[in-house]
Amino acid sequence: MSRHSNFHAYSNPLKSSSLSYKEALERVMSLADFERGSHSPGHGFFHLDRIMQLMERVGDPHLQIPTIHVAGTKGKGSTAAMITSILESEGYKTGLYTSPHLHSVTERIRMGLKPITKNEFSSLVDQLWPEVNHINNHGEYGNLMFFELITAMAFLHFKQAKVDFQVIEVGLGGRLDATNIVHPEVSVITPIMLDHTSVLGDTIPLIAGEKAGIIKPKIPVVVAPQSHEAIPVFINAAKKNQSRLIQVDETTIIRPKYAGTDGQSFELDTLQNTYGLCTPLLGEYQLHNAATAVIAVETLANNDHSISKQSIVDGIANVKWPARMQFLRMGSTRVLLDGAHNPESIKHLAIAVRQYFQFDKLILLFGATRGHSMEGMLNELSSLSPLVVAVQSRHPKSESYKTVSDATGNAGLKMGFSSNDIGVATRWALDLATTSDLILATGSLSVPAEVIEELEGIEPEMYPSIVQSVTQTSI
Repeated sequence: MSRHSNFHAYSNPLKSSSLSYKEALERVMSLADFERGSHSPGHGFFHLDRIMQLMERVGDPHLQIPTIHVAGTKGKGSTAAMITSILESEGYKTGLYTSPHLHSVTERIRMGLKPITKNEFSSLVDQLWPEVNHINNHGEYGNLMFFELITAMAFLHFKQAKVDFQVIEVGLGGRLDATNIVHPEVSVITPIMLDHTSVLGDTIPLIAGEKAGIIKPKIPVVVAPQSHEAIPVFINAAKKNQSRLIQVDETTIIRPKYAGTDGQSFELDTLQNTYGLCTPLLGEYQLHNAATAVIAVETLANNDHSISKQSIVDGIANVKWPARMQFLRMGSTRVLLDGAHNPESIKHLAIAVRQYFQFDKLILLFGATRGHSMEGMLNELSSLSPLVVAVQSRHPKSESYKTVSDATGNAGLKMGFSSNDIGVATRWALDLATTSDLILATGSLSVPAEVIEELEGIEPEMYPSIVQSVTQTSI
């Protein structure tokens, strides 16, 4: 088959699907999924050949749209959302691809900040499935994986929708991530921390080396503030690729003005401008994410793309990114939701909780994913003297609520309740909390996601093999 011989078959973004959304989900979920599988494959399993073959069979849509490629450990989703919001404010039609999702897999592929519809999702699966079967049956590199197919669906949708830009968040690492087939206009690397150490390496320089894999020859790279261990890795990678390295902490000055539960305001000086900015996203680290996003779009503007100062102001003000220091009031009860899932992120979360809130009692809904440092996270939260509600989300990699309970005791924290149904645990916490208390849900992204589903009446998207009976313990 020639390189573009099938491209005409993928040119209609309004193509109806013969698949229902349920059928499309079943097909997608039938592929190997290291995000939800009980075991992660070794790093040697990951490579770019499978997705490159798939993209070639549909006309290489990923190479036909100006791209901003975002990697990092912390803040990459928020930064990608801010960049998207700025571009949308300028009037550009912008596709956004992120992972994982909170409630529905459709959230991974967005137009602006709005997820695609279930019908659009089904249509993309319908269009790509014959190519998936071809590669799985005749390819040289094994079967396609869940993340590879979703990535291909995003690229195809953005091409069919004729977006002006696509903002692509790396899934895992960078060098061998399925998204690393793009030729971006600018690469972005947010702060590096120890995470996914079994796959990416157990030191900051090793992990930074994987993230640096997105740096392309002669393509500018914007690097958020980093540890002293990470920055030399990026400097060396940029030199090797003859890429201009823009360090956010050396090219910006942030002056905080106001911080409250309704958002925060600050002034940002760059080499090109001074901005008075407001963002609804809480936490000091979001100021650094905003600075990184602004430098990224200024870099785009330097490549002859029109992006006004007002669009930057409006984009930062209008961004929405749930479950990242998200504050809700349920009547008179205060609830804070955050997807922090490693000790360093939890450390920053604890600092922000003390900055924004006063409370008599902190009721902590805490659950973790296997492979993450549960003990390290609980130790960081101990300074808040929480009453712990040990939970287990529906995610198949979640630690059992019993294991979380044991770790809570080992950390010397007080236990109040435990359950493998986060809805049940949320209702218990709401019944206990007074107006002077604060409920905090954290430990993995799936914990606040399921709390939001309970609080807002969102129907959960259930996947095969993860239905479980409810078990709970009150102490």
